[in-house]
Amino acid sequence: MAIIRNAAPGAAQKDDAVDRLKSTDVAKSKSVHLLEGLLGNDDRVLVPHKLKTKAPNKLHRIITQQVKKRGWLSSIRLRHAMIIGSFVAFVAIPATLASAYMIFVAADQYHSSASFSVRSIEAAGTPDILGMFSQASTGNTLSDSYILMDFVRSERMLAEVEKNFDLEKIYAARGLDYFYGMAAGMPLESKLEYWRSMIDINFDHASGIMQLQVKAFDPQQSQEIATFVIKQSEALINDLSASARDGVLRAAQDEVHRAESRLAKARTGVRQYRDASQEVNPVEGAKLAAQLIGGLEAQLVQMNADLATAKTQMSDDTPRMRVLKVRIASVEEQLASERQRLGSGNADGQSSDANGDVAGRIQKYEILETEREFAERAYTVSLGSLEKARIDASNKQRYLAVFIEPTLSQLAQYPARFLNSFLVALGLLFAWAVFVMGYYNIRDRT
Repeated sequence: MAIIRNAAPGAAQKDDAVDRLKSTDVAKSKSVHLLEGLLGNDDRVLVPHKLKTKAPNKLHRIITQQVKKRGWLSSIRLRHAMIIGSFVAFVAIPATLASAYMIFVAADQYHSSASFSVRSIEAAGTPDILGMFSQASTGNTLSDSYILMDFVRSERMLAEVEKNFDLEKIYAARGLDYFYGMAAGMPLESKLEYWRSMIDINFDHASGIMQLQVKAFDPQQSQEIATFVIKQSEALINDLSASARDGVLRAAQDEVHRAESRLAKARTGVRQYRDASQEVNPVEGAKLAAQLIGGLEAQLVQMNADLATAKTQMSDDTPRMRVLKVRIASVEEQLASERQRLGSGNADGQSSDANGDVAGRIQKYEILETEREFAERAYTVSLGSLEKARIDASNKQRYLAVFIEPTLSQLAQYPARFLNSFLVALGLLFAWAVFVMGYYNIRDRT
């Protein structure tokens, strides 16, 4: 803090501060000293001093006087000490410990990577493997790829891996590295979280390529686990493909079975009708009945003409007249009987015996025959649909195309020691800076 005092009026009684001021090589202006005094950084005092001048009414010139410097500990305020202490406690020490853990304690991790994709063949009869791959399409495999990603990270995959590998032994803590190791007796949720941290699967939507990476403390074990994961993924894709193919074929086969049952029922109805009516086709019987009626009508017309001619020449009691009348009555009776067999003669078209007249038999036969023809056509269409479904199911099978087999790593690339140390230090520094700025913001507002 600046101290203001009055100097002696005599020029000969100058104090030691003035002498020291004169001995300095650089003299600061008044405004600079005032600014430093306000900021608390001024190590001088302002000393007004009267000099012997010819005009005593003028303003006295102010000169600065250097005082003893305070100790550096007394110049540090309490808040500055708290900031430095918090930085050391929350940033420097944790970052140093994290870096030491990453460099000297963390165990080496080896990775095994593989690349594959889910493909489907859109065309049949490809001549070779290259043609099969060139005619493959990923248009219908997008959902299968996402299903595969979820499967690799699921509890089912973890259970399958545990059946074939001792994960607690493979991922047991190496030395003092308990952070990256798997603890014994972990619950399923924690074990699944650890499994997801040791595998990484990415999917490129544009190319349809999936990349799998498995980490372990031994390179051979990471390769074996990656190979097993790919085999399980291939089995899943085959199951999905078989399920889709079986579903399509099952629907087509069910339609064929329904068409077969309908056709068999229609054919049975036609056969039963033929057994009951004792004729193959009532239409042909109707044609014969029409021809017979026509012949009887012609005979009746001829006999009526003969009867009319005979009446002009002889009486009704003559034998010839009686014979002509009897023959005409017989033909008329037979004609009426044949007409009754051909149709009922009622205005509503209904007959008392549907199986007796030709029209009723034709109507019933046409219904049965129409049903049989429609059933045959439906059965033919269903057979074609079944064959098409079988061809489509065979040509659109999904499969897992592995074009980069799981690699055997020779150099440990994980954990990224320097990168992790830098990220930890950066995160601690950011959190500490946010805390300090928040503290000063609250302090300035209150």
